Amino acid sequence: MSHYKIITDSCCDLPQEKIAELGLIVTPLTLMFRGTARLDAVTEDIKEVYDALRAGETASTSAVNPESWCQVIEPVLSAGEDAVVLAFSSGLSTTYQSAMIAAQELGEKYPQRKIRVVDTRSASLGQGLLVWLACDQRDAGLDVDALADWVEQTKFHLCHWFTVDDLMYLKRGGRISAATAVLGTMLKIKPVLHMDDEGHLINMTKVRGRKAAIDALADKVAELGIEGKLDRMAICHGDCLEDAQYLAAQVKERFGVKEVLIGYTGAVIGSHSGPGTLALFFLGKER
Repeated sequence: MSHYKIITDSCCDLPQEKIAELGLIVTPLTLMFRGTARLDAVTEDIKEVYDALRAGETASTSAVNPESWCQVIEPVLSAGEDAVVLAFSSGLSTTYQSAMIAAQELGEKYPQRKIRVVDTRSASLGQGLLVWLACDQRDAGLDVDALADWVEQTKFHLCHWFTVDDLMYLKRGGRISAATAVLGTMLKIKPVLHMDDEGHLINMTKVRGRKAAIDALADKVAELGIEGKLDRMAICHGDCLEDAQYLAAQVKERFGVKEVLIGYTGAVIGSHSGPGTLALFFLGKER
């Protein structure tokens, strides 16, 4: 079996203990918050960011650039190992494109090594779940090319379904119009969205009330889930743990899910989706 490392970026939103357990290398995106640049990671101080967002503060974000990718990939290559890079969706960030630039540069410097870069077309713990499943395949003995090919095929079955609590964050990001955001807020309309095959966020349906929106996420498992492949799911939340726990209880009771990873939506993604974001990720027949 070839020796290689799986490398990803911080928009996978995996908890630090899971990153260590899986032996991952993670390069961070950057958050500009209160006049200071901080490296993105799901750590204990993330609640400070959500509290600030609720209070009306804003934050801006930056993708991983080619130089930063080189700094994490090159030590792997110089140690005589290959690399599989699983990058944040190109539909939402230039992080993947930067990884491709870095891979081309390093490929010329280390022609004897393999570097496979995959656009996961995924985000947050959807990306995290895909990376986690890829680690299972690595541990089962897949080599660099077989693993990268497996991810390329599997990513189109990694379902991302989510809802947000505050429509104004989608308005600021250009996902909905100002009129829709204001009217929806008045009527307590909650959108149910998903990520399509191109890695873009798509508004699918609208329901009235938070609980109905959360129940609609679980309903998607019944619609799209693959029997025999629902033993592991992930849920991320924008500082709304009780809602995440309610959703986890739903999918465990309804579908017999054995393992549900619950974690924060990281600060980079959370600064765009807002407090109260709740997302469910699972393998399905299609996205």
